[in-house]
Amino acid sequence: MPGSLIRKTVTTGPVLFAALLLLAAPGMAQDQLKPKEIKPQAQPSPPLSAQELAEATLQAMGGKPAWDSARHICFTFAARRAHCWDRFTGRHRLEGQTADGKTFVVLSDIDDQGRSGTAYLDGQPVSSDQLQQFVLGAYQAWVNDTYWLLVPYKLQDPGVNLTYEGSEELDGVRYEKLALTFNNVGLTPGDRYWVYINPATGLMERWAYILQNQDPSTQPTHWLWQGWQKYGPIMLAPTRAQVGADEKIEFTNIAVRTNVPDEVYTSPAPAGSGGQQGTQGQQQPPPQQQPPPPPPSQGR
Repeated sequence: MPGSLIRKTVTTGPVLFAALLLLAAPGMAQDQLKPKEIKPQAQPSPPLSAQELAEATLQAMGGKPAWDSARHICFTFAARRAHCWDRFTGRHRLEGQTADGKTFVVLSDIDDQGRSGTAYLDGQPVSSDQLQQFVLGAYQAWVNDTYWLLVPYKLQDPGVNLTYEGSEELDGVRYEKLALTFNNVGLTPGDRYWVYINPATGLMERWAYILQNQDPSTQPTHWLWQGWQKYGPIMLAPTRAQVGADEKIEFTNIAVRTNVPDEVYTSPAPAGSGGQQGTQGQQQPPPQQQPPPPPPSQGR
């Protein structure tokens, strides 16, 4: 029994010593017993909306005021045909060469959607049985070529269904991805598009599409948008490079102006390379890997 008492005293000694320390330093004990303060963590940013992304890339290209001031847009598409378009009035000029080397000029109003206009071959009016073919062809060329040039400015057009599909990394670059479908607008409203915006620049640097006449399970065709630079008040990318193929589309003779001579939209005389635009190559539809995408709307 004595031994048992001694063992008990020895084993409880440290406990009593610790208790005395706590009594001697009550402030320390309270600090130690006080629960640690938990700092609130930063809340994650809410996910971007499709409209916010569309607005952000518009700002990166100069903003809505700059786009609204870009009246006359002139360019040559893929060394084939030259356009000049008055966004405020709808007037449009298309110039190029036929397969037999004759220069054609088509003067029309885009708002008529290819129903009326005038057309000339080597400065002379075309025959009445050819007129509709030329005017409709000019409208279809405008639909195709301006969409390849201007789609980032048309993301919020009427008839566009815009959906944010999150981030995606392609070829080592992380993009914000938007999907586009259409409500019965354009020439082929069943087409589907995806645009890829680089958050580091705010610019659309890639797009992809599956056309309405393709199997829905087809892999999208991807193109890079390269060479972004300023033309007049807005930013444009003059080069398209197909991913995984040796194909390019170049926009040349790009000009974005407040004013151009009225003769651009009224004169049948070929402008040629020394005029408002160049005319190079032959008029022909894009090859199969460059099908005409639809514009979301025909609005200006």
